[in-house]
Amino acid sequence: MNDPTTINRLYGRRSGHKLRQGQAALVEELLPQIAVPEGPLTAQLLFGDDRPLGLEIGFGAGEHLAAQAGMHPDYGFIGCEPFLNGIVGALVHVEAQQLTNVRLHMGDALDVLARLPDASLDYVYLLHPDPWPKARHAKRRMMNPGPIDRIAAKLKPGGEFRFGTDHAVYVRWAMMQMNRRRDLIWQARGPQDFLVRPDDWPETRYERKARTVYGHEVWYFRYVRR
Repeated sequence: MNDPTTINRLYGRRSGHKLRQGQAALVEELLPQIAVPEGPLTAQLLFGDDRPLGLEIGFGAGEHLAAQAGMHPDYGFIGCEPFLNGIVGALVHVEAQQLTNVRLHMGDALDVLARLPDASLDYVYLLHPDPWPKARHAKRRMMNPGPIDRIAAKLKPGGEFRFGTDHAVYVRWAMMQMNRRRDLIWQARGPQDFLVRPDDWPETRYERKARTVYGHEVWYFRYVRR
């Protein structure tokens, strides 16, 4: 596959520090119960009914995913994260909050998107993805035509794609990509709409650290499927 817009692997290593005993137990016992299965996917298969669906791409420690699941218990949320330590973070939240509306995939989100029906998602979240800031690595960014095409295809008409970043290079790149599109409509009407975090967009530790420790601006983008 030579087309950089359709690249399927957008990450590197899958694990970090060694797991503690309790964390390992969550991976052994809880993860199999809520792991996304193989094969075609539907809300009915994942959650037993035809509820609305949200999908988060690269959920980090799972804070935002768990918060959304807690705020919307009638929705089903699919979290995709290639790194084991991130999966463990989400499992901790699922267990602590007794969340029954979360399913996890340790791997590439594009694989899960490919197995969902078109127009099946109400929300897609891409928050603080790796910006791959060097120009020669631009093809690895999730905000490229291939991945965005897939996201748009899986969103219902009126469904929402949320993208957040604290990286100025990535903001410019993402806006260049998104401004070319006519299928995903930016919801901003003024600066406050992308400089102020919406009330239903929970803040994560990563975001807080980016702002308070590193002094980064944080941008919030909301696009609706035409």
